[in-house]
Amino acid sequence: MAELHEVLLRVAFHELSRRRRQLGSVNGPEFDDLAQQAANDALMNVLRRLDDFEGRSRFTTWAYKFVMFEVSAKVARHAWRRQPPSRHEPRLDRVPGPVASRPGDRVEQREQIEVLCAAIGDLTVRQREVFVAIVLNDVPMDVLAIRLGSNRNAIYKNLFDARRNLRARMVAAGHPCA
Repeated sequence: MAELHEVLLRVAFHELSRRRRQLGSVNGPEFDDLAQQAANDALMNVLRRLDDFEGRSRFTTWAYKFVMFEVSAKVARHAWRRQPPSRHEPRLDRVPGPVASRPGDRVEQREQIEVLCAAIGDLTVRQREVFVAIVLNDVPMDVLAIRLGSNRNAIYKNLFDARRNLRARMVAAGHPCA
């Protein structure tokens, strides 16, 4: 168990380092504590689910997924505490101004933004909430999943559907999407 814990701890440190941008100013003892908690929780989950190991892969490979899930959950919770997801509706004045150099291009971009904002208003409540949070407010998907009491796959599906609907509306309005 001690050897497994050491392996899980190394994986936790590596994954936390990879996700450091999401953690913001977390470093030093707090960073070490986060890795230790993730490794400890992962070890407990591995021991609890030991009978589920079927031997189709190396044991350590199977155990890695537990620490990855724990790190993901802890990073999401930390990010949520630092910056809770916003439920604000999109506003036209929040969209960046046109970057085109020719006046005709600016008019077309403004029309596209207006069509897009109207299309966002026509999404389902859940699609709009997910799209606004992730795309416009830069809320990480894991954080939003926790906030909405959902999971990453369901949030991804809502975002996929929202983007598909928005693309269809843009094309129908004569603004082809790349």
